[in-house]
Amino acid sequence: MIKIGIPASSRGGYDAAFARIKDMGFTCCQINGNPSHMSNATMEDIIAARDKYGLALDSFWCGLHGPHVWDFYDGQITLGLVPSAYRESRIQDLIGAVGVCKKLNIQNIITHCGYIPENPYSETYREIVSALRYICGIYKREGLYFCFETGQETPVTLLRVIEDVGTGNLGINLDPANLLMYGKANPVDALDIIGKYVRCVHAKDGEYPTDSRNLGVEKPIGQGRVNFPALIAKLKEKGFDGALIIEREIPEGAEQDNDILNAKVFLEKLLV
Repeated sequence: MIKIGIPASSRGGYDAAFARIKDMGFTCCQINGNPSHMSNATMEDIIAARDKYGLALDSFWCGLHGPHVWDFYDGQITLGLVPSAYRESRIQDLIGAVGVCKKLNIQNIITHCGYIPENPYSETYREIVSALRYICGIYKREGLYFCFETGQETPVTLLRVIEDVGTGNLGINLDPANLLMYGKANPVDALDIIGKYVRCVHAKDGEYPTDSRNLGVEKPIGQGRVNFPALIAKLKEKGFDGALIIEREIPEGAEQDNDILNAKVFLEKLLV
């Protein structure tokens, strides 16, 4: 059964974050963080809040060390595993996520890999495949999945990487808005290419980019170009039964809460 949740913010402590999630009527959440910042005390706080409020932990979004610029220019040299200057430290971040997820009993580890080249003969492409094969070999021994968050890569490139890594424990965290905002694909059509690998979803809306440097604009769910009725129907058709984690990437506060609650109502109608 498809569930709906939101990310758990660490600001103000996890008890307050989980209380907010519960009060908003959600049954699950996503944990975000860099493993090096996830102390045993932090994880114990998460476990205590999880048990107190009866929420399921759907996934861990693994933050990576170093700079991150979310655009088409500086993003090429700062995002994910692609930039060689940061790759080794970020591989260690992703390996560090194993301990976090085993402690929290989470199976899906999500991150952005960056602008993986479409050319399978490029040296960078081969290096990324090698790095992922190493990471995913460790994950497989622990029963964990590596999930690409969609955005910087075309769906065909993601499919190719999954097949070339070949460890059997790679999946997709589908962010339909990102596919639009990065100008990579119509998310409904993308499911025909990568749908069978979708293990989790960021429910977010947005627009195509209108200039060559900046991403398209994020919008409240139902106000952008994502065709959520068609998307949810196709996810069901593909057998998806994970969680829709609502993202509204504006500052925390009343406007964000209102947009999240409206998105919850919107999505619940589509899940009936």
